[in-house]
Amino acid sequence: MQGLYGISDEILTPYERIFELLESAIKGGLKIFQLRDKTHTDKEILDLAIALADFCSQNGVLFVINDRIDLAIESGAGGLHIGREDCALNEAKIRFKGKIGISCYDSLELAYKAQEDGADYVAFGAVFDSKTKPNAKKVSLDTIKKAKQTLKIPICAIGGIDTNNIHLLKDVEMVAVIGGLWKGNVARNARMMMEHWKED
Repeated sequence: MQGLYGISDEILTPYERIFELLESAIKGGLKIFQLRDKTHTDKEILDLAIALADFCSQNGVLFVINDRIDLAIESGAGGLHIGREDCALNEAKIRFKGKIGISCYDSLELAYKAQEDGADYVAFGAVFDSKTKPNAKKVSLDTIKKAKQTLKIPICAIGGIDTNNIHLLKDVEMVAVIGGLWKGNVARNARMMMEHWKED
């Protein structure tokens, strides 16, 4: 559970181009890809999810479904990401056998509870101002640093991350990106973020 973590966006990664864009991101170093869809039914995107799961598997990328446990199971996804409002982690662990991540927003308490309940990773954000989610609650870098010092499971940072600020997130195992990855030259964006992430 580490590396550059791309999240789909129905405007920036339209489904007619999603495989082309995903291939470019993988060439740049993408290791995890999440399908996030808030408008279609499971049935409408099941075939797409199955094809994405297969494509990711062939390219050594972990394929994650956001929110939808049934779709994750039916598509053969390797991961499921759930938020505070989604199905409970205990239920998810019974039904889904892949990796499960939990959104913890700005809360260490939620992260400790997620770890205790068996989550495979926790996500904090937004760490920076996010154009994708402008009203998202912000989390401080100090909170992320404390999480790194006290949690045993991997940490993912999300929200407004790009080549100009990714170097501030050296301590986390995963960085989740949307606009910073998919706008412009995707392969170059991914490669530059990977280079800047761990630079001194």
